[in-house]
Amino acid sequence: MTRMGHRALAWGTALVTFGLASACTRPPESTGASAAATVPAAQFTDPDRQDKLQSALPAMDSLFTDFATRGRVPGIAWGLLVDGELVHLGTAGLRELAGNTPVDSNTVFRIASMTKSFTAVAILQLRDAGKLSLDDPAERYVPELAGLGYPSDDSPRLTIRNLLSHATGFPEDNPWGDRQLDATDAQMSEMMRSGIPFSTAPGTAYEYSNYGFAILGRVVANLSGMSYPEYVRTNILDRLGMTATTLQAADVPADALAHGYRLEDGNWVEEPSLPDGAFGPMGGMLTSITDLGRYVGFLMSAWPPRDGADTGPVRRSSLREMQQIHRPRPARVTISAEGATQLNAGGYGFGLGISQSCAFGHVVAHSGGLPGFGSQMRWLPEYGVGIIALGNLTYTGWGGVISQALDLLAATGGMQPRLPQPSPALVASREMVSRLVVEWNDGLADSIAAMNLYLDEAKDRRRAQLDLLRQETGSCRNDGVFLVENALRGRWRMACDTGAVEVSMTLAPTIPAKVQYLDARRVDPAVPLAAPPACPAP
Repeated sequence: MTRMGHRALAWGTALVTFGLASACTRPPESTGASAAATVPAAQFTDPDRQDKLQSALPAMDSLFTDFATRGRVPGIAWGLLVDGELVHLGTAGLRELAGNTPVDSNTVFRIASMTKSFTAVAILQLRDAGKLSLDDPAERYVPELAGLGYPSDDSPRLTIRNLLSHATGFPEDNPWGDRQLDATDAQMSEMMRSGIPFSTAPGTAYEYSNYGFAILGRVVANLSGMSYPEYVRTNILDRLGMTATTLQAADVPADALAHGYRLEDGNWVEEPSLPDGAFGPMGGMLTSITDLGRYVGFLMSAWPPRDGADTGPVRRSSLREMQQIHRPRPARVTISAEGATQLNAGGYGFGLGISQSCAFGHVVAHSGGLPGFGSQMRWLPEYGVGIIALGNLTYTGWGGVISQALDLLAATGGMQPRLPQPSPALVASREMVSRLVVEWNDGLADSIAAMNLYLDEAKDRRRAQLDLLRQETGSCRNDGVFLVENALRGRWRMACDTGAVEVSMTLAPTIPAKVQYLDARRVDPAVPLAAPPACPAP
């Protein structure tokens, strides 16, 4: 390792991420229950959040450079995204050994299977334009698939959704798929006409398929009348300002291209550059750390759901659709270096992997590996934080070091989730329910009760329970924090003369939204109002 550099960029404040369930917030001023359908965007509440995160940058830089040194990765680039902006990047080592030329922010690396998310964006663009349905049979757009022999008489026809979510039933094909990038369109057509063996029936199991995403690239080309590279350039890359990104290594200026290497008998051996071809939609993309930052920032901008302009190049709702599990994978238990047991569960979205653990409830990521290169992008929608990394060593293994970098960021105290906000209807209902706790009023109670409330427990019993609470606690005040689980459900604590009362409420799916569930009980004020942990203690 001959050089290390890092560069701090301006910290951005783009709207991203959605709030974690059961987070504390003080309610805004009540505007009445008439706006019951409104779901306010989740918000970060710590004014020092970005400064805290920034304090981890020196340690994070050391983490990445130490990783490259230990792993003998010739050259690397990494970046931190906060709220959809690339706020920090670093580079180290060499993009080319023979010329002793260093990696910089413009160095272009192959990102392999991270290309799949671009293919998914292209398919969703076509879907949003009304040109296809995700449940259409793939053979409608790729006629060579019409003759497929299915694994059972009752197997469904292969759909676009199956292809997007690795639910095709094709066998896992990473070793084989890596070597198909330069196949011509004619060769791929002949492969499909010759048949594809199935390992499972379509739509029944997760099985990673590069072949499936190559077929999606053919769908894009056949429907758009453009080659896949031309479509992606025109409809995604140009619109995002990704000028360094391409599917063809020959298009990258010689003074920007990272050369790929493998370790053989302790020595670096240069890998030949793989050309682009019919399988490019599954893994042919090349990009720089700055361009990748633009792209991942665009994917992160899907969060939270909110009002406002939706400028694309694909709808925010479609980006969120990509980042949800559409085909689950079996859960697994891992043991950390410290001996802690963790349950990890997840699956595949559309061109992206989705997971959750006790540490983070929603993780979106994809890695990429080809001879000569390894990359990863990973972000936390609830926290507005993402990390990207590129390396020019075969299958550079970024998983562990990115996890460690997230741990460093969490240790600053700045990794707090965006908090859900109460709807105006929930705020108004909280105020009225609190008034009932202080003093029962039949008219007020009747005005906020959903049709089931007195059927579930008679009004006389509810009134008697609140009367008993007042006898036990004395006068109560509605001046505590509001633990909001979502726009229509929450809990709050009322401080009383003796002790405290905790109130839980859920609104009904009606306009106006009235109270369908209500509970009030005396609690120990010394025990703080808190959300349950993501993973309960054993």
